[in-house]
Amino acid sequence: MKKKLALTIIFLMCFANGNAQITISTSLDEAISKAIEKNSSIRNKELEIEKIKLQEKGVWNKYIPTVEASGIYTYYDNKLTLDAAPLTIPVVNLTLLDGKKTFDNYGNIFHGSVMAKTVLFSGMQIPNGAKALEQKAKGAEYLKDSEKDAIIKEVINTFDQLTLLNEVEKLLNDSDKRLQTETKRVSKAIEQGLAVPYDRDKIKLASLELNSKKIELEGKRKLVYRKIHYLTDYSDSEIDNVKHDLVPYIITAEKLSPENKQEIKALESFKLANEYMLKKEKGTYLPTLGAFGGMTYSSVFDANTTTPVIPGLNKPLNLEINEMTLSPNWMVGAAMKWEVFAGFERKHKIHEAKINIEQVQNQIDDTKEKLELLLENNYVNYTILNQKIEIVTQQEKVANNNLVLAIKQYKEGLINISERLEAENDSYKASVNKINTLIEQRLSAIETIVATGELTQHLSKLN
Repeated sequence: MKKKLALTIIFLMCFANGNAQITISTSLDEAISKAIEKNSSIRNKELEIEKIKLQEKGVWNKYIPTVEASGIYTYYDNKLTLDAAPLTIPVVNLTLLDGKKTFDNYGNIFHGSVMAKTVLFSGMQIPNGAKALEQKAKGAEYLKDSEKDAIIKEVINTFDQLTLLNEVEKLLNDSDKRLQTETKRVSKAIEQGLAVPYDRDKIKLASLELNSKKIELEGKRKLVYRKIHYLTDYSDSEIDNVKHDLVPYIITAEKLSPENKQEIKALESFKLANEYMLKKEKGTYLPTLGAFGGMTYSSVFDANTTTPVIPGLNKPLNLEINEMTLSPNWMVGAAMKWEVFAGFERKHKIHEAKINIEQVQNQIDDTKEKLELLLENNYVNYTILNQKIEIVTQQEKVANNNLVLAIKQYKEGLINISERLEAENDSYKASVNKINTLIEQRLSAIETIVATGELTQHLSKLN
């Protein structure tokens, strides 16, 4: 790891004007893909996008003719009261409907129809409404991509933490081996009267502290494994098979801009959706045209009307109808609906749509300013950490050299046990500090690229 880190730092210093690259292994890329696939929030956003697209199809489908079939059967039994001017039949001099008369009626009616209807012109409400939903779906897609960037960052950083724990374990094991060697040497020296038990106890105390750090390390490792399992559903063996190296990430300030950030693109899509909604509301001032056509069947059967007693005949008349059918009754036509005045409701909706556009534009302007500030802050932090990497690398080198020298001096009796253990502790701290700084630099680089909305474009896999 030290050789890879040194080569990468040299590359970082010599090729600072290169393109930003977030290099990952193939196995880590697979883990990222698995995490994105598993994430429930991503899945819900995909379902939400699917719902919006179905709504869009539903709006366009209003142009598709609808066909309705209906049938109704009615039995009626009533009394009809009629008060009309007298009607006289000249030939027989028979007077009908003289005064108020009541008729008894009963019978059966059946009516059936098959009708097709379609919209010819909607005042542009249908296309504008569909386009508004289309832009809403695009905005939701951008927000989904933004959440993918967050998942990528979390997966990489979590594997960084696991690599940190593995490196710390190596450092603890190396320290433990050196302390065991010192314990054996001091024990022999005590037997020969060349050392005191105090030295042995100090080394034993340092070993106990190492064991305590190992226990703490295992606890942290379990939590990291649990988190990776939550993110990816990987088993412990699958996690161990992920190849992952801690090397600095390289980015430059050139062409770094938040213009392509998914949140800005989403807001711009939502603004466009509101503009289409404004056009849709304005379309309500126009008439809507439609067409219809179909066939009906109507029949009256087994019907009877009984009149009052007819003067001259001295008896009522029974007017029976066995069947009276109208079929097929073909019809075709067009219809227009024009709501001339809607009580200012349309005016208020248009005003509301304009307010929505203005609100989204305010969000866009505010978001751009915040992202520009965030991008600048992240990049400044990244450059600072680049400088710190160079410093902590030198600190580690000095601490390791001091440790080697302290071991020699302690053997020769030039320093006491406390100074020897202090050099051991300094070496451990310097190495851990270097790894932590490297992880911070990698996280800062990713956060800087995330602020541009171009993280996936800068991901590259190792061959």
